[in-house]
Amino acid sequence: LLLVAPAHLALTDGHGIRPAKLWLVESYPAACGTALLGLVLLLALAYPLGAYAAARAALARLLLAPRESELAASLAEVTKSRARLVDAFEAERRRIERDLHDGAQQRLVALTMSLGLARLDVPQDSPLADRLASAHDEAGRVLAELRELIRGIHPQVLTDHGLATAVEDAADRCAVPVEADLALPRLPEAVESAGYFAVREALANVDRHSGATRARVTAAHTGGVLRVEVRDDGRGGAEPARGTGLTGLADRLAVLDGTLTLTSPPGGPTVLSVEIPCTAEAPAEATAEA
Repeated sequence: LLLVAPAHLALTDGHGIRPAKLWLVESYPAACGTALLGLVLLLALAYPLGAYAAARAALARLLLAPRESELAASLAEVTKSRARLVDAFEAERRRIERDLHDGAQQRLVALTMSLGLARLDVPQDSPLADRLASAHDEAGRVLAELRELIRGIHPQVLTDHGLATAVEDAADRCAVPVEADLALPRLPEAVESAGYFAVREALANVDRHSGATRARVTAAHTGGVLRVEVRDDGRGGAEPARGTGLTGLADRLAVLDGTLTLTSPPGGPTVLSVEIPCTAEAPAEATAEA
């Protein structure tokens, strides 16, 4: 207000003004002196006003913003919560796998055997024989699909024999020839499960999208880190955004502080790498060649 005293006085036609309501200014020399005083005060008070504003901002942050210790505790709790969710999810997968294996699968096996025995008791030239044969074949197909579903939920071989054997089993069932080079001890259940399903997803993508003629899976536990690599000689150009299931795998690995890296230039090769920090539960077994 002091700086604009001359302009303010001109707008009042010289009737006088009170800058900042402190004193009466009725002439232009006085108005210019008031403006000069305002400039001096501005220069003199700039730094104290800046320091005052910074102090108020710091006080507001101190009172309103969460402290670093609170942020760290909150982040740790979120991480633990995500880990608990993954553990609960894995436990539920195992329960479903066990219920299907011990319940529905056994009933289907019994039904298939009953239909097979019934076929033996019916004359081959009767109409009922054809219906029994069709029902027997359909029951066999349903049983095969159920076994594949159970294996996809949580394979028993992973629980019983570990990641190396489960990966070899997945490689054997891949339509593309797969070479496996595995040197793995038993690892925590969550780590083995994440590593297995990463390999399963990679091999499924090799089957469906890559056009590869060969693939190779290598895995080792060194320096407290599980490293898994799936490489194929396909056409390349794979993108996680196209719905290959890799985004969900990356989120799952993040809970274990793991990482998933995909390299797939056009023309290939495609290389999927997984790294998960973990500790071994048993001495490493000899390298298995498949």
